[in-house]
Amino acid sequence: MTIPPSFIQELIARADVVEIVGRYVQLKKAGANFMGLCPFHGEKSPSFSVSPTKQFYHCFGCGAHGNAIGFLMEHAGMGFVEAVHDLAGQYGLQVPEDDASPEERARAAGQRQKQATLSEVLEKAGEAYRKQLRQSPGAIDYLKGRGVSGEVARQYGIGYAPAGWRSLASVFPDYDDPLLAESGLVIVGEEEDGKRYDRFRDRVMFPIRNVKGECIGFGGRVLGDEKPKYLNSPETPVFSKGRELYGLYEARAAFRDRGYALVTEGYMDVVALAQLGFPNAVATLGTACTPEHVQKLFRFTESVVFSFDGDAAGRRAARKALDGALPYATDVRSIKFLFLPAEHDPDSFIREHGAEAFARFVNEATPLSRFLVEAAREGCDLGTAEGRAHMAANAKPLWSALPDGALKRQLLTELAELVQLGAADLSSLWAPTAPPPARQPPPPPAAAAPRYEDDGTPITYGRQGGKGRGDWRDKPGRGNWSDRRSPSSSSGSVGRTRLRPPGRADVAARLLMSNMHEWEALSHELHGMLCDLPGEHGQLFTWLDGQCHEHGVQPWAALREGLRGQPFEALAERLMTEPEGGSIAEAEGEQDAGAAKELRNVLDFMLDDLLKAHQSEAIAAVGSDPSALERYKALEARRLELRHRLKPSVAG
Repeated sequence: MTIPPSFIQELIARADVVEIVGRYVQLKKAGANFMGLCPFHGEKSPSFSVSPTKQFYHCFGCGAHGNAIGFLMEHAGMGFVEAVHDLAGQYGLQVPEDDASPEERARAAGQRQKQATLSEVLEKAGEAYRKQLRQSPGAIDYLKGRGVSGEVARQYGIGYAPAGWRSLASVFPDYDDPLLAESGLVIVGEEEDGKRYDRFRDRVMFPIRNVKGECIGFGGRVLGDEKPKYLNSPETPVFSKGRELYGLYEARAAFRDRGYALVTEGYMDVVALAQLGFPNAVATLGTACTPEHVQKLFRFTESVVFSFDGDAAGRRAARKALDGALPYATDVRSIKFLFLPAEHDPDSFIREHGAEAFARFVNEATPLSRFLVEAAREGCDLGTAEGRAHMAANAKPLWSALPDGALKRQLLTELAELVQLGAADLSSLWAPTAPPPARQPPPPPAAAAPRYEDDGTPITYGRQGGKGRGDWRDKPGRGNWSDRRSPSSSSGSVGRTRLRPPGRADVAARLLMSNMHEWEALSHELHGMLCDLPGEHGQLFTWLDGQCHEHGVQPWAALREGLRGQPFEALAERLMTEPEGGSIAEAEGEQDAGAAKELRNVLDFMLDDLLKAHQSEAIAAVGSDPSALERYKALEARRLELRHRLKPSVAG
């Protein structure tokens, strides 16, 4: 979308930077300007100046400066287009969109209105939950028992959802309003009567806010040990747990004061840490850390520390966080991993050992480079060539995900030493290989000149070359030889097209487009394998990867809209269409229970083919590369492991 520069100039001229900044920073008149404490770094004496005549802000301490749009981008973490829309909305201006059709503009305006309406509904529910907390001794005792003060509870907007099934009916007179279900506050039963009831009951409620401070969802925790202990709002037009972080709105300023963001695993960790002197904590919302989470954090800070329990589950969560962080690990950013003792979470550790001990743990956290090496060598015996080759295979997708820079090149040298190869050799080994040239089909045989009988009847030939009058293929009971021979015809029905059997790439694409959540569960190796496929398939998988990173999991209907105009649109449409013309997504459902298993099987077969191709390359290089034979053996070990896993599938 292109926003005309003339509109940007008009918007900046109309906006009052003092009013915009004043909503977030307490300003006092000081001569011709206004002064306040800088929101971009910690300070005790105000050095943050806002000029109403120049419509500009400037901090004499840290150098931050800009106009009203820049302030919204830096302080609220908005993108440029989002900041322009937000500011224009505050002044009643309509943002012109040069390259958008009237239908697209209307759809975008409707979506923005729907998001604003849902946020209002959620905010109203949050206010009701806060009122209920003041009247609920049990919930108050629970929070006091966890050491949460009233001040921190107010700061995070904590409330309480009563135990009744329809408590929100007293808050929203129209309990049947579709917005209550669409916002995730109310569940509508699947029975014919469609009974409605509150999603959150007898739970301490934690409002989830976006970077602008708007309520977009809730997390609820039971007061005892019932299951599920935590319950989140479902995915809605305003809330996606794969992109939002609990406590981000409250922690933004603390990121700059403390110098880093601390990522934890739960709401109570965030609240307890704020209570105990670490207000720079945020938490993922019951899901693994995603690239979107990391990207959002780096809008506010250049240093992130992931805090996990020291048990096996904590190590798995850290591994997921590593995958999400690698694409953003530039040379000027710091990413660390903190592993607490298995019996502790951050809250219990600080209460037992004190804030200073926890701060020391943070300072001594494992850097991303060391954790990457540990993850790559896990399960590999570096005393053997096979183990070193296995480590090299593990390290390739991790190292490849890093952005180019000094860190990536240093890690190449370190990894090369561990696997006993030169850095140049390892780099060439990991360099993407060009796909083999496609085999050209043989030219069709030239058609024979027609021959005729003396009476002018054309001579035709049967399967054995016998001559006869007319076309024997049309005689009843004889079948249709040309139909059975031709790949473009189907089971004896002249004129019907026989569909070419789908290849493995086709099957993988269909399963991932109809079950997009499976893409996030794949390893970097499988992502790379699919995105490196030649032609339209590789382009399609690369596009899917980008869609997942930018927009999260989407149903086929949404993907279909995004595919319009793409060079691989026809391929995707063909794969997602039944022979009879219906949609595969509609026929199978986006949460097909067998889809994950089928996808794993087809990807295992594709990976086996890829490893076999790498083996062929290794054999071809044996004469010139001393390490080629070891690579071949390591690849064979991986293929044996794969084939063992595939045996049940083949038997089936």
